[in-house]
Amino acid sequence: MTVKHTAWVRSISSNQGRVIAGFLAVIVLLGAISWYGYTRLTALSEQVVELTAQLASTTAVLQNSIAEATSSLSSALQQEKQSVQAQFGGVQSQVGSITGTVSDLQKLSKIDPELLAKYSKVFFLSDTYAPARLVEIPPAYDYAENKQLQIIPEVLPYLEKMLDQAKADGIPLYVDSAYRSFAVQQALKGQYTVVYGAGTANQFSADQGYSEHQLGTTVDLITTGTGGQLAGFDTKPAYAWLTANAYRYGFVLSYPPHNSYYIFEPWHWRFVGVKLATDLHTAHTYFYEMDQRTIDTYLISLFD
Repeated sequence: MTVKHTAWVRSISSNQGRVIAGFLAVIVLLGAISWYGYTRLTALSEQVVELTAQLASTTAVLQNSIAEATSSLSSALQQEKQSVQAQFGGVQSQVGSITGTVSDLQKLSKIDPELLAKYSKVFFLSDTYAPARLVEIPPAYDYAENKQLQIIPEVLPYLEKMLDQAKADGIPLYVDSAYRSFAVQQALKGQYTVVYGAGTANQFSADQGYSEHQLGTTVDLITTGTGGQLAGFDTKPAYAWLTANAYRYGFVLSYPPHNSYYIFEPWHWRFVGVKLATDLHTAHTYFYEMDQRTIDTYLISLFD
């Protein structure tokens, strides 16, 4: 082998060594880069996991806070709503109460308070007192054809229903006397005093101004079989029927047996309203035994 050839061989071997060395250096460099990248990626991955956990925790805290705030707001709104409703309900109740009171006052203003007052030696009706209105009782309900009997219009329907029902039950009932003015009562009492004497007349006839007939709410009733007389009325089926049924139509017996005012007058019936008449009937008492202040509370329901 020549010297020139040997040098060439040495040159090639030297180049190969450098290539191999370079290659190895590249491999080492790539390995270092890969290890750095792996380490860095791992660290980043751990940071992502940690941040994700922190975010989840923060999200849970925020959700709880939002839920608590929503609940508190809902509770506050509900309490406010209830408070407003309670206040509004109270206002409505007050308005309703005031409205009812005003309506009651308007109703009472249209009813004559004298209609439930005690007379018959208790209260006095002046000679100027007369009902605001009077209507004629239809002749079909009058006992005598030549009499024109009057009553206040609010009571007439109750009287007609009572007499109609009595007739339907086979009980003949008629009106013998109704409204009497102060002057008429005065004249009547004068006649009784002349005929029977003052002492006897005072037992069955009121002085003028003390008669319930002046109110226009009171009637004397009569039935057939008495010869046109009121005496003996209590022995007739008509009286028994009235005792059992008159209260249903608002009528009460003013002077029952053993009363403190006049003799027993089974024919004398006064309209006091269905409610009061029913309560008196249920309590087995009569009008003049009840306190006037208690009676006055029935005035508003007089024509109900």
